[in-house]
Amino acid sequence: MQIPREVLLRSYRAMRTIRDFEERLHVEFATGEIPGFVHLYCGEEASGVGVCSHLKDTDTIASTHRGHGHCIAKGVGVDGMMAEIYGRSTGVCRGKGGSMHIADLSLGMLGANGIVGGGPPLICGAALSHKVLKDGGVAVAFYGDGASNEGTTLESLNLASVWNLPAVFVVEDNGYGEATASSYACAGTQKDRAAGFGIPYFECDGTDFFAVHETAGEAIAHARAGKGPAMVHVHLSRWYGHFEGDAMTYRANGEVAKERAEQDCLKKFREKVTEISLLDSASLDEIDASVRDEIEQAVIKAKAAPLPEPEALMQDVYVSY
Repeated sequence: MQIPREVLLRSYRAMRTIRDFEERLHVEFATGEIPGFVHLYCGEEASGVGVCSHLKDTDTIASTHRGHGHCIAKGVGVDGMMAEIYGRSTGVCRGKGGSMHIADLSLGMLGANGIVGGGPPLICGAALSHKVLKDGGVAVAFYGDGASNEGTTLESLNLASVWNLPAVFVVEDNGYGEATASSYACAGTQKDRAAGFGIPYFECDGTDFFAVHETAGEAIAHARAGKGPAMVHVHLSRWYGHFEGDAMTYRANGEVAKERAEQDCLKKFREKVTEISLLDSASLDEIDASVRDEIEQAVIKAKAAPLPEPEALMQDVYVSY
């Protein structure tokens, strides 16, 4: 399938934005100015962008504690995200959510989630809404190999199948649930689990944008056509620890360095599109420079923004009808 040039440019920009956003957070978090915990998405960019490149603002996604990449892939602005991570009142959630709870309902981003396996049940509700309203929308749950063992996830797979929901379950399998290898902690295979609920299974290399784009496109088209849920199993790697400060003593010496050198999804994207003349290096370099400036400005604005006022504590807590 030929991907339009504008989609390729937009996708590269999204992946570059995620990479630079996360690399900058790695530096900024070390200063002690950012409250709470931060979980970085570096190395996994092609997954979130490859999936979300098929979605509309009216489609919905639910994320994980490692949610910055999904937010950016769905279109959430970096200024509001950076301010939110710094706990500032100009943040997309007014500084009350922080890194693990960034959400923008206007873009169908239901939120990052500090609860492992918290996203799939939300997506069942969103998918039911799409189905009842007949708006043609789909709902996507991103979750990791660790969350694939949670009861909430398995119950959601069952419910989505029973109700024939337009839901797509994206397993971002980075090989580790915190510090435990998925090869040790996950009995059977993700394919077996999908089959157990009668759900079509798709699998791809998460370091290859084109593989994710094609595979996710099939799964999303299946759900959007009213044929029920689908599972996409994405194999990838995270380059930083489970959280910032994780020494990663559970990973082999040189493992991450090898992945950075050989499995960088941005490098692989650039090599492919320039080799077959889909895009030129100058256009990609221009995006790189633009994104660097955008991230720099986001950090400056976030640090200068005010903290929430005390009276804001009880705002946005209770629903007013």
